Amino acid sequence: MKLFPDGGKVFEVISRYDDLLALAEREGYEPGDTLALIVPFLVLHDVSEADIAELAARASLTGGAADLLYQLQVDGWRAFCISTSYQQYALLITQKLGIYSHNVACTSLPLSRFRRLLAKEEATLIEQAEKEFLALYPPTDDERIRQTLDAFYLEKLPGTEIGKAIKEVKPVGGRRKVTALNRFAEAHNQPIRQAQDKPLSQWVVVGDSITDSRMLQVVEEAGGLAIAFNANEYALPYATMGLASTSIADLKEILQTWQKSQRKGVEKLVKQKEKAGGKGDRGYFHWLSGRRDLDEIIAVHKRIRKLVREEAGNLG
Repeated sequence: MKLFPDGGKVFEVISRYDDLLALAEREGYEPGDTLALIVPFLVLHDVSEADIAELAARASLTGGAADLLYQLQVDGWRAFCISTSYQQYALLITQKLGIYSHNVACTSLPLSRFRRLLAKEEATLIEQAEKEFLALYPPTDDERIRQTLDAFYLEKLPGTEIGKAIKEVKPVGGRRKVTALNRFAEAHNQPIRQAQDKPLSQWVVVGDSITDSRMLQVVEEAGGLAIAFNANEYALPYATMGLASTSIADLKEILQTWQKSQRKGVEKLVKQKEKAGGKGDRGYFHWLSGRRDLDEIIAVHKRIRKLVREEAGNLG
């Protein structure tokens, strides 16, 4: 969105709207559907699929990610990526990490086709909406945000050709992440739930935000290992354990222990590490399963999250 003037501000308003809809559990809405909501503005400003791929090519990886993924695959793990990101972005990032494209679930975005559908009157409608959204910046008035964006997305846009086309964009967040996880699990004969509804517990998932909360919850409830990494208050309550660190490679010992002794072994190790405490910007472990008071943990994750994710760390 920052590829065009004031796009970052428009995005923050839409991102807040996304949080409001997700928290209200609006029917048919999933956390991460922001990636569908911003499409009219990407089309209006001629942002291309090549532009998105170029951003991915320039993007840096989280500290320790490449080393950790390499070691896991050497140790016999299967690695998957379930990302809300657009396909043009996610496939390049996962390629850097050595994750095969058939093990990636992400959001399909045929931008070039959408651009051909944009009529002059529709462009005018989106331009007007952009002005209205900018008038809501900074996004602090939740009621005005909901009313203004509801009017655009629920009343004005659906009747246009571009609006009808954009309905095809189904960002992989919330329940769709769980669906993707189930699909990967079934492909490897390890469904999350068996016919008798007895959950399997062989999966480890890592997430950090509201788009991951249902995926974390499903694995935690199954007795697997749901890891909140530099997470926010929307993800931490649903995880088995948390790690706040500038290097995701700090998970290496945890995952080696999981291979040997599964959940019991990991719980013992995490509690030992939690007692020892982190150092500087690394190694803050917490056992979260069954925990209620998370305020101090959220504060630690918030600090490291901003270091690692920069501006994106402020988003839900």
